[in-house]
Amino acid sequence: MHPATHPTVNAPDGRTYRTPLVRRRLLRGLLAAVVALPLVGAAAACGDDAASDGKTKISVFWWGGEARAQLTEQALDLYTQKNPDVVFEKTWQANQGYFDKLATLTAGGNPPDIFQIDDNYLTEYAARNTTLDLTPHQESGKVDTSKFPQSLWQYGVVDGQLAGLASGENTQGLVYNKTLLTKNGLPEPTTGMSWEEHIAWAEEVSKKTGVPGTMDASAVDKAFWVWLRQQGKDLYKGNDLGFTVEDVTRWFELWKDARDRGATPTPDVIHEGNATDITKQLVVTGKAATSWVWVNQMPELKKNTTDELGVIAYPGDPSGQWARASMYWSVFRGTKNADIAVDVINFLVNDPEAVKLLGTDRGLPSNLDLRRVVSDDTTDEAMKQSIAVETELAESFGESPQVPIKGHSKVRAELIKSAENAQYGRATPAEAAAQFVEACKAAIAS
Repeated sequence: MHPATHPTVNAPDGRTYRTPLVRRRLLRGLLAAVVALPLVGAAAACGDDAASDGKTKISVFWWGGEARAQLTEQALDLYTQKNPDVVFEKTWQANQGYFDKLATLTAGGNPPDIFQIDDNYLTEYAARNTTLDLTPHQESGKVDTSKFPQSLWQYGVVDGQLAGLASGENTQGLVYNKTLLTKNGLPEPTTGMSWEEHIAWAEEVSKKTGVPGTMDASAVDKAFWVWLRQQGKDLYKGNDLGFTVEDVTRWFELWKDARDRGATPTPDVIHEGNATDITKQLVVTGKAATSWVWVNQMPELKKNTTDELGVIAYPGDPSGQWARASMYWSVFRGTKNADIAVDVINFLVNDPEAVKLLGTDRGLPSNLDLRRVVSDDTTDEAMKQSIAVETELAESFGESPQVPIKGHSKVRAELIKSAENAQYGRATPAEAAAQFVEACKAAIAS
């Protein structure tokens, strides 16, 4: 959903969730079952804010793999070392079903004091008055965003309220197989290439290497979003769509032309790229020379190939990209320990030791000063590459768009469905575009 690498689970940008409507229908059953689940049972104890020894207990709930869990637990333990009167109820799980469980806990009146969230759901939870407005704490300095890129912290504002604090920064990255290009005497793609130039370059790669030059990005929501911004449009405008059927038709036609020219893989392989997690993106499985990912996913991609990889901005004007919050820390509006919870999330993004511990697992550190420290300290060359590229791109970032509206996860799913209808020839680009816009309007109206 958009986001950071999960070492043992799918990357956030590959997630699909049940829609809010489906979750509401499932709530009663989930509430009945939740007490039987040890993991959720731990989070459900959030209402008890006092430990047996009189210390303040703060509950924290997040998704991710085991590596993220270990890093987060270490960072929270570090907070306790520095603040002995605060202890934590730590609960984590893989991303599958995370938002179902978070919805269950909040509906049942036992939400965690602090929870991880992303831009697929921030607007929805803010609209439910579930998230604490961090604006007063930001104004008082208790939440310090002075070292954040302005567009990064602003990407957590919903209806004038700071609903989430960016735990890390990310932006879109076009990753390419540098080894393949060098071996065949082909030029590397460059930031600033137009979309048409990118497709022409990919066509040449396909002809010379036999490897399709580019993954078809017609189903990739983050690519469509950047392309829209480069056309002076946006994904959303207020509570409505920011684009028209004609815009989507042009996008689908761009990629039909790429397929017709042999610049992309066949539909079955494109579908594989649409459906798989970050560890199996086509650029590392050798089925395409480029893949459309998030810049901070470079280290995870590199683990899955012996080839050298490069990363640049998406085609077109790089100002179409922005400092996206890979995910956020939010505080429950009804917590009995708001000041402490706010101090904890500020610690996780601004304390030098905590930030060095967490590294780039949730994206590049939001604090620019500490981002440089992490880059200097790491021995992971792919991580250094990610930080260097995003730092370079930051000089041309445009203003952040509004946080996606309720129904965004459904919009993402519908883009894949409609794009694949066009990819397989089940619909013309215009027909698939009309299907997509109709489905989007239904999703955001429900």
